Amino acid sequence: MSYDAIMIGAGFAGAVCARRLAEEGKQVLVLEVRDHIGGNAYDCHDNAGVLIHQYGPHIFHTADKRVFDFLSRFTDWNGYHHEVVANVHGQMIPVPFNLVSLHKVFPTAEAAALEEKLLARFGRDAKVPILQLRESDDADLRRLADYVYENVFVTYTMKQWGLTPEEIDPNTTARVPVFVGTDCGYFTDPYQGLPTDGYTAMFKRMLAHDGITVEPNTPAQTRLRFADGITYLDGAPFGGTVIYTGAVDELFDCRFGRLPYRALDFLFETHAQDFCQTHGTVNYTVSEAYTRITEFKHMTLQSLPGKTTTCKEFSRAYTGEGGDIPYYAIISDENNALYERYRALAGAFANLHLLGRLAEYKYYNMDAIVACALALCDTLREEGR
Repeated sequence: MSYDAIMIGAGFAGAVCARRLAEEGKQVLVLEVRDHIGGNAYDCHDNAGVLIHQYGPHIFHTADKRVFDFLSRFTDWNGYHHEVVANVHGQMIPVPFNLVSLHKVFPTAEAAALEEKLLARFGRDAKVPILQLRESDDADLRRLADYVYENVFVTYTMKQWGLTPEEIDPNTTARVPVFVGTDCGYFTDPYQGLPTDGYTAMFKRMLAHDGITVEPNTPAQTRLRFADGITYLDGAPFGGTVIYTGAVDELFDCRFGRLPYRALDFLFETHAQDFCQTHGTVNYTVSEAYTRITEFKHMTLQSLPGKTTTCKEFSRAYTGEGGDIPYYAIISDENNALYERYRALAGAFANLHLLGRLAEYKYYNMDAIVACALALCDTLREEGR
């Protein structure tokens, strides 16, 4: 069969592009190395019948109506609004840290005085970077900032990124907010929720088009070769569009060395009870080897009495060994420079486009990568490709 475009990867980036191009009359081949579609958003029912996210929790949220409208063609939404609490020395407090958190951890009179100072200086519903509080001329506000830094931020970040406090980028600290309000929602976007039937069902509908052929269990290198500025499909030159969503260093056999990532390990546990947490996510910010525990039924709103499944999440360095999955790019000047060397190699192929977390070596929320995929397809259409 003749193809006009090839997607490498069947996650958000590849699936969205495949659908858009197919609707424009293109014949699209989707190559997926895993045995399933959906990328890291893949969900499935475990042995207990609980709908779980195999690669960690994915909560959709966006302020981009175009993105929301596009995905809504393939799913309804359950309306879940995410709230997160942190286990701080056995006490559950909302995060990001807000006025509710404040009154949970400080004595009544001290909490009231701190709230009054926050409101007077920043106003209600302000999001104040912790670095700004730590540099305040008010000793009480500095003490509050130190509490948040020590009990909510620093240990969690050390576990997540494998860093010491001294190695943590001050710019990262600067982004940690204290919310001068009582809204405990983790996100503020107007569109929030999970696909009612699950992410996998949404992807199946998205890829169900006569112009799309999906081949799971197919590493790209078994069909494609890139050499001397020419892309080959099954040994013959291919002049159509190729959108690559995998790890860009692996596309070129890691010739300059591996790009560093953080990887995750998950421990799924089933419990013979309706629920075992008050919230879908509990962060462990001062204790435990894991960073958080997810309880999926809170998020999926699945009705399954007497059974629930949780997932403990452990962060570690990515090894690149078989079966290991890269999750988070480790952004630094050195790593960005290494990425640019791989991007330059990709740039020698006029029909090759890098798209997504791994291909672009950056962090994307789900809605952002959908927006990027739609924008790339806009560009390809404008260029007549």
